[in-house]
Amino acid sequence: MIFVVKVPGINGLGKTHGCERAGNAILKELKNIGSNEEGKEIDTSKIALEEIHLDNSNLEVANKLIYKNAFEIFEEQPKTIFLGGDHSISYSLVRAFLDYCENSEKEPCLIVFDAHADCMLSNNKFATHEDWLRKLIDDGFPTKNILHVGGRNFWKEEIEFMNISRIKKINLNELNTNLEDITDAIMEFSNGKELYISVDLDVVDPAFAPSTGWPEAGGLTSRQMIYILQRINKVKGLRAIDIVEINPERDRDNMTVKLGAKLLSECI
Repeated sequence: MIFVVKVPGINGLGKTHGCERAGNAILKELKNIGSNEEGKEIDTSKIALEEIHLDNSNLEVANKLIYKNAFEIFEEQPKTIFLGGDHSISYSLVRAFLDYCENSEKEPCLIVFDAHADCMLSNNKFATHEDWLRKLIDDGFPTKNILHVGGRNFWKEEIEFMNISRIKKINLNELNTNLEDITDAIMEFSNGKELYISVDLDVVDPAFAPSTGWPEAGGLTSRQMIYILQRINKVKGLRAIDIVEINPERDRDNMTVKLGAKLLSECI
């Protein structure tokens, strides 16, 4: 049985209000999908569903709850899909994943699909959707095991930080040149490791996903994202996927929510 956890957390500096409703919207839309592309029936009654109930006005408590619940989930569940929320939730989720791997003497691997680096230098006490990855790296996530895919709008300080940290990157031109081979390389990157995948839906072009926290032109097509995730979903060491930054309140014809539901269906 697939394990799905709603994590309706937001700390997007006022830019992501509405993303906390994405989990419910995605699951509602999932009921309109009869089967995924492998022909597997999508029966929502067979999904083991939980929610980490959060008060977004108290970020300290919210982050502790996300961490505590996620750590227990990693100890108990072979594979979990987390539905955000904005990208700030990934800090506590992946921090729990890192600590779980260290306690279990396993090697953690993180692959991030995102139009942005999320490596801004900030004085924020708690991770935001702009700096969560940098805070995670500062906390000791091994940068040799981080792969960033689909970035297309980085600030100067983020470029410098990622270069110093030697974070591996795959840009969109590489993907477009040979999607199959590059996807092979993405999968190979996680070989022998415990894998966490973080999908900020703004990695997809706004033509296909118009309502994200910070849309960026020139992204992946929905078909490319579906293909990549279908392939990665077969990786033996895959332990978790998060899907974040979908804002149902600002969606156009429910397109972004539908894509989120589609991606979820392909991971089941």
